[in-house]
Parts: sequence; structure tokens; C-alpha cells
Amino acid sequence: MCGIVGGVAERNISDILIEGLKRLEYRGYDSAGLALINQQHVLRERRVGKVVNLEDAVKTSQITGTLGIAHTRWATHGKPTEDNAHPHLSDRVAVVHNGIIENFEELKNTLIQQGYVFSSQTDTEVVAHLVTEALKTHATLLSAVQSVVPKLKGAFALGIVHADYPDELIAVREGSPLVVGVGIGEHFIGSDQLALLPITNRFIYLEEGDIAYITRQDVRIFAHNEHEIERPTKELDATVSHASKGEYKHFMLKEIFEQPEALQQTISQALNGNALREDFLQHAELDFKQVKQVQIIACGTSYHSGLIAKYWFEQLIDLPCQVEIASEFRYRSPVIVEHTLYVCISQSGETADTLAALRDTQKRAKAKGLHISSMAICNVATSSMIRETDHHLLTLAGPEIGVASTKAFTTQLAALMLFILKIGQVQGKIAEHVLTKMIEDLWHCPKVLLNTLQHNAEILRLSELFVEKQHCLFLGRGTNYPIALEGALKLKEISYIHAEGYAAGELKHGPLALVDNDMPVVILAPKDDMLDKLKSNMEEVQARGGELFVFADEHSGIAEKDRQHVVKVPSISHWLSPIIYSIPVQLLSYHVAVLRGTDVDQPRNLAKSVTVE
Repeated sequence: MCGIVGGVAERNISDILIEGLKRLEYRGYDSAGLALINQQHVLRERRVGKVVNLEDAVKTSQITGTLGIAHTRWATHGKPTEDNAHPHLSDRVAVVHNGIIENFEELKNTLIQQGYVFSSQTDTEVVAHLVTEALKTHATLLSAVQSVVPKLKGAFALGIVHADYPDELIAVREGSPLVVGVGIGEHFIGSDQLALLPITNRFIYLEEGDIAYITRQDVRIFAHNEHEIERPTKELDATVSHASKGEYKHFMLKEIFEQPEALQQTISQALNGNALREDFLQHAELDFKQVKQVQIIACGTSYHSGLIAKYWFEQLIDLPCQVEIASEFRYRSPVIVEHTLYVCISQSGETADTLAALRDTQKRAKAKGLHISSMAICNVATSSMIRETDHHLLTLAGPEIGVASTKAFTTQLAALMLFILKIGQVQGKIAEHVLTKMIEDLWHCPKVLLNTLQHNAEILRLSELFVEKQHCLFLGRGTNYPIALEGALKLKEISYIHAEGYAAGELKHGPLALVDNDMPVVILAPKDDMLDKLKSNMEEVQARGGELFVFADEHSGIAEKDRQHVVKVPSISHWLSPIIYSIPVQLLSYHVAVLRGTDVDQPRNLAKSVTVE
């Protein structure tokens, strides 16, 4: 949920930092702060609430500076208090941070033993203390930061300044987006180019592992191995909104690569350290206690997220769950059962069939005097679905422009898991150690997504083998069966190749008749209790001459061989594997479509939001 702005200039930048934070308010946040370096002192202001509260405080204190960093925070580790707001200080170091430091507790314990005192509950403060400690043995701020970054595990972006280095701003990108705004005699950083458009339209997009050393005159970028590297400066139309493709060729590709951050944003609204936030869906607890069963209503990709949630509802918290396509549900007058929770899933919140099904169900339940409740999982806070349901949970994916849903889908899955954990907690159906482990895995998920995206070039090479194909089969088992459906949907909607998704156990019941030498078969193979059965299904395909394209867990034991291509996917909890395995099928579909020359972002005959029947 966080936003970063920073800069180094020859003029006072306090107003620039405040304006940048205002332009990031769409992300959501609960506190804001800034730190300025002036005459070798760190001047800091932080406030809970809106950026305007911080703006008023800065006007009152009249602090100024030509070097500074600013931040909007949504609480993840520690409550939304002024002490927990960024920037965080250690001696003469100030740090702002997006993302999660997964191993912060281990680092914190070591720092406490070294005599450091913590003034916040956040994971961020460990970075400030680590830099202070590193400066005892390193001659420069840059080298100190370079020594600290390898110690940090997680997905994060950092902005760092020091009172003794009044012309230096250090920026780090490791799993959370960060751009450098290029000016004349001044340079800036932002977690979104939107924050910097009023002052520059030239940007350097930092890549994974980049550490940027930024002064008024220069921007130098270093890779993990500390070797200096070049990144191109790209110029944008100064009037562009944050719905720009930026450095990407298509919105779809941009949105695929935004998923680690989008996932981070979505889970951050619900978690505080290794627990659910006390205020997360608190207003819905009474309804949740009475829920006897769940009915999910959705269309298209959102329907697939509902199918995965069915496994989670029933296996994790023993709550019956049905999933139905809204366009069918609304016309068959289904039986309404008391104390059913109706869950509507939609990216836009305006999907016509889903809204109609919701309204009809509410009307019929009222007429019969039956108590039901409703919940929306949605990406648009102002949508009809949000207004017309009893409760809602936003996915916080940010604007999704490409018609083929990517980040909206994976954030729906994250939101559904959070929602399920909440119901399980309220109903006492999930053990505390299971809840803690699930939350730890959710925190880790953005990093695994990021690592999965590193296989982009490998998937591009495989996609070349699909260009001339006319048909394709996707196979999965368990919670990855709906990902097979989703992969097939993606491929056909943007590349116009006919594709089908099947539960792999159904091969002998019909689909095997389609397999021949010209039929590519995509396999989703996480390491779970269905893996051995899936391997048998793969043998069935190969025996009929099919060519396998396998996205397999790195520890699955599945290896390359003749007509069996394997992309190794990072390991993740089997519960969350559908989120991770969404990435390769999205990338495969995208690259095949580009190679076939179709309109990726606006495929023929389709609209982003289906607001008519």
C-alpha cells in the first residue's frame, strides 16, 4: 500500500515531496511522513491520516531541505501510529521502504544484542540500523548500503539518505517498483512515475537488484555484484496519466510484471506481522459467525478464482462452498438457504450478470424473510457491487487496462484467501499455528512471484513453438485445475488459438482423443499430493505422441527430455500455488499473441468490463 518519493536538488524540495505523495494517494494509506537533510541534520515530520495532515505540519514547522525522502504507509508490521510511520531513523540515517523484510525479526534480535534500540514495531527500522552499523566499517554510504542489501530477504524498495552525505540519495529495487526521475541539476525517485510527472517526463526504470547512487549531477546504477551498469532514460508525454505503459510494449505485460507489488498491496491491508489486523473485516464478524455455507457468483476469470476458493473454503475451514457462473445462476431461480454468504467477484464491480444475480437473490431472500449476507471481492472502490453488498474486500490491484485480466486475478486469489482466513478465525475453524503459517506464506508470495517472472525469457522461447498451432490443451489437478481453465482462456482470448482446460484425471474420459503429434499440452505441476498422479497423466499424453510443456515445481523431479519442455517454478505452499502458476500461463499467452501479431491489449470482439448482458 506504500508510496515512495525522494529527491536531491539545488532548491527546497519539501513541496515537491508533498505533491508527489498526494499523487500517490490512490494507493491507500494510513500515515505519511518525510525527512529532509539540512545543514547536516535530519529534519523529520510524520502524521497519522491523510497527506494534508503532514502538509500542515510541514508548513507549521517550516522545515526545508534540498535532499529528502517521503512516504505514505499502510500498516503491515505495527499499528498505524506516528511512531510506526516512515521515514525511520537510526542515528543520522533516514529510510523509507515499500514491501516486506521477511527476516526482520532475526535481524532485529541481532541488532538489539549489538545495543540498538527500536522505537517502532516495523520491519523497516532494521534497515536504518543495519546501515548505521555498516558505516562503522565502510567508507561511503553507497558501499554501506551495498553490504546491507544481501542481508535482507523479501520484496522491497528503499530510499536512503544520511545527514553526513547531503548530496547523496540511495535507492534500491528488489521486488517493488522504483523509478528515477531525471532533471537538470536535480534527480528524484518514485514508486510510481505518476508522482514525478509534474517535475520531469524523463525516467530511468530500475530493474531487479539495482542500487542507484543519485546526486544532483548524476545517476549511477549498480547491479548485485556491485558492477556499474547502464539503464536507458525514457521520455514520456508529460500529460500521461499513471495508466501509461511506461517501459513496456503492452499494458498486459506491464500488468503481469506489476503483480508482486499488487499482491503486496492487497495482503498489506489485512495483515499485521504474522496476524490478521484487528480491524480487518471487523464490521462483518457478526455475519461471518452465522455463515453456514458460501455461494460464489462470478464470470470469466473471476469465476476461475471462485473455483479455487471452493477448494480453500472446504479444505481449510470446512465450510461448504458452491461456485456458479453468474449468467446461469441468475436464470435458474436457485434455492435460497438461510445464513448463506453470497460472494460476488468482479474486477470492475459492474459486471452485468453478476450484479443481476446479486440483486435478484437479495430481492427473493427479502420476500421470503430469509437471512443472507453478501460480500464483494472487487478492484474498484466506487463500483455498484461495492455499494450493493453488505461487505466488501478490495483487491487493490490498481488500474488494469488490458482486457485479459492478470493482476486482478492474482489479487482476487490473495483477497479470497485473506477472507477465508478471517472467517476461519471468527468461526474457530482454523488452528492458530495453521493461520500463522498461512500468513507467513502470504508475505512470502510476492517474492516468489518476482522469482517466477525471471523465467520470462525462457517462456518466450517456448512460445515460439505455439505460433503455428491451432489447438492446445491445458491440464492441472486440484487447485491448479482452475489455472488450467484460466490458461486456456488467456491463450484463446488474446492469441485466438483454440484451447481447452481440463482436470488431468479426465484425460481418459475424452480429451485424450485429441492428442497427437501436433497437439501442445501444457501441464501445471506443483509439488503436492497429486504430483505422482499427474506424472502418470503426462505419460499417457506422451504415449500418444503429444508434446508436453511443463511448468513444474523446482523440486518436482520432472526433467527435460524429448518432446518434454520444462520450466522450473519456484516452490511455494501448495495452498498458494495457484497464484504462482498463474504467471507462466499469462506469460505464455502474452508471448504467443505478440508473435502471432494479434492486438494483445484489446483483442477482437471483447470488452474489459461486460456491463451489458
